[in-house]
Amino acid sequence: MDLRSLINDIASQADDFLEGAASRKEARAGIDELINADYPQLSPGERNQVAEAVMKILENEGFFEFGTSGRSRGESDADSSNGE
Repeated sequence: MDLRSLINDIASQADDFLEGAASRKEARAGIDELINADYPQLSPGERNQVAEAVMKILENEGFFEFGTSGRSRGESDADSSNGE
């Protein structure tokens, strides 16, 4: 199995399967869960390598940063309006 392709595939799906993840720790747990469920043939070392690489891609893309509107990723306009 080509790990680079797998890493890119998982990173490209992150917006969907990590929706609602409030921290890097939760994101890593979600990535680990996806890898364990969908790619059980990978060795523990390969799973860790894939998860680390996906996290690095997400970090580089600003996945965990606050948006310019002051909301965290995944928070809707209704959530940030405070009832106004």
